[in-house]
Amino acid sequence: MRYDDFRRSDDIEDRRGDDGGMMGGGGGMGLPIGGGGLGIGTIIVLGLIGYAFGIDPRILIGGAEILSGGGHAPTYQTDRRSGPGKTGAPTDEMGSMIAGILGEIDDRWSEIFRANGQNYVGPKIVLFRNVTNGGRCGMAQSAMGPFYCPPDQKIYLDTGFFREVETRFHGCSGNACKFTAAYIIAHEAGHHVQNLLGIIPRVTRLQQQVGSKAEANALQVKVELQADCLSGVWTNREEKKRPGFLEAGDIDAALQTASAIGDDTLQRQATGRVVPDSFTHGSSAQRKRWFMTGYQQGTVQACNTFGNASL
Repeated sequence: MRYDDFRRSDDIEDRRGDDGGMMGGGGGMGLPIGGGGLGIGTIIVLGLIGYAFGIDPRILIGGAEILSGGGHAPTYQTDRRSGPGKTGAPTDEMGSMIAGILGEIDDRWSEIFRANGQNYVGPKIVLFRNVTNGGRCGMAQSAMGPFYCPPDQKIYLDTGFFREVETRFHGCSGNACKFTAAYIIAHEAGHHVQNLLGIIPRVTRLQQQVGSKAEANALQVKVELQADCLSGVWTNREEKKRPGFLEAGDIDAALQTASAIGDDTLQRQATGRVVPDSFTHGSSAQRKRWFMTGYQQGTVQACNTFGNASL
């Protein structure tokens, strides 16, 4: 991926020098303890799923707690932070690349929204190492992977996650990992688009109304596959705006990453078996298919996972 001419966004808060940020305090959604709550094994599994797929595990844990009858709808905490990080586009190589990706994501989505008579205000990205205050979504930890916090409209990202994608999940290799980083950030920005369009609030309400975990999981799969598709839409629009920004192997790397973090792949690696009813993000084939749908068609309308009988 060539990104030298990307517009660098200033909507970055760099806390990587905080050495752990909120180690001594901070809010967050409490984990269920006691009768009717989730077992520690379930909590660990949900944490691993969140780490692998880039969604805040606290949301998964809160939803699972509701469905198990041991809790109430998740509430967001007041933002209590140790201190603001540096704001503006970072100057180091990794930070500059992320600022460039965010800048281009904002520009393309602004064009899409404007063409539909809507206004787009992009998310902010908080960069950190190890752990930091996640605002109204609680504590952000590197083990959670990147996640989007809807009430704050922020993406929380430990940049070490990109190394994990390459070395642990084998989702990319070499120079192609740069575009894998763009795919991941564009996926999280896809959640922001869903939030602006009211999709995330509607799905959250539906998940609280359904009668089983399988039904709630099925809704979550549609959310995540749509975010994959929206990542593909951005890639399509960016390629038209900047021909040549993609290099040989970049799309293959995105598909390799999608395959490496599919629910079926991770379940098979972890337990030797696959349980489709427990999927929360979609199979490897589904994730690849929906990214390619967005990339090939380049429209938001093509990403209607909720109106598609076959995912």
